[in-house]
Amino acid sequence: RARVLIQSIIAENHDVHLALTSRRGHASRLARGAASTGTEIVFVLGGDGTLNEAANGLAGSDCALAPLPGGSTNVFARTLGIPDDPLEAVRSLLSAIDANQIRSVGLGEVGGRYFLFHCGMGFDAAVVQQVERKAALKRYAGHPLFIWAGFNTWLNHYDRSSPRMSVKHGGKLINDSYFTVVLNTNPYTYLGHRPLSFAPAATLDNGLSLVVLRTMAFKPVMSIVKDLVSGKQLRDSNTLHLADNLPEIEIVGHKPFPYQLDGDFLGEVSSLKFTWVPKKLRLVCPLIA
Repeated sequence: RARVLIQSIIAENHDVHLALTSRRGHASRLARGAASTGTEIVFVLGGDGTLNEAANGLAGSDCALAPLPGGSTNVFARTLGIPDDPLEAVRSLLSAIDANQIRSVGLGEVGGRYFLFHCGMGFDAAVVQQVERKAALKRYAGHPLFIWAGFNTWLNHYDRSSPRMSVKHGGKLINDSYFTVVLNTNPYTYLGHRPLSFAPAATLDNGLSLVVLRTMAFKPVMSIVKDLVSGKQLRDSNTLHLADNLPEIEIVGHKPFPYQLDGDFLGEVSSLKFTWVPKKLRLVCPLIA
């Protein structure tokens, strides 16, 4: 029903063609095809993974992305200030289009694929893998499922006995990372209505931000989690390495490590190289963003 109402609202003043995804990767092909035929704007109703696919299809084109929240968390849409309700969201985006609030923004790139808000390596990717194994519950259980997956991964599905990777940037080497996140925007995610802010300096207009967790000991990790939930800003320390506005980052595993991109688990790799690419995607932004 929401899809029909959204289509009718957009069609009041615009020509609309509806396309439905049917498999993983389909959104990229649909978006790329729309851009090649001169489509001006692609509205995407879906979760963060679908938005990521569409952004990869549109990157480098003149066609703009308009994100509509349709998943369980909708990190990117919420980061832009787009309402959680899809009908409110489409009206907000249409107002932004009328006001010409469309701009070119930067994306992170790794392994030939762009990302909108972050790439997680190590523990958080292992958590995402556990969530995807319960995909049928994801939409309905939402955040409680992620909390369960976090504890289950901690106890049963992640080797915490030694660091998993080294991190290189700007001449610096951190060789004892258990969990690394490269961010293109902030917050990292949302817990209910509460944003978990990893890197306030991460925006669509400057380089990548980096968060490296250098321990998996229970007490310091729980202290960091407490700070995140209470809204305190993370600080560089002997357990956390933080850096902002980075053009490039290289990750080398001590052994293969899991990674996820914009909330999609992509498997295990031995190394990754990140680059920030400015003004790569045309994006419809609401007036409050």
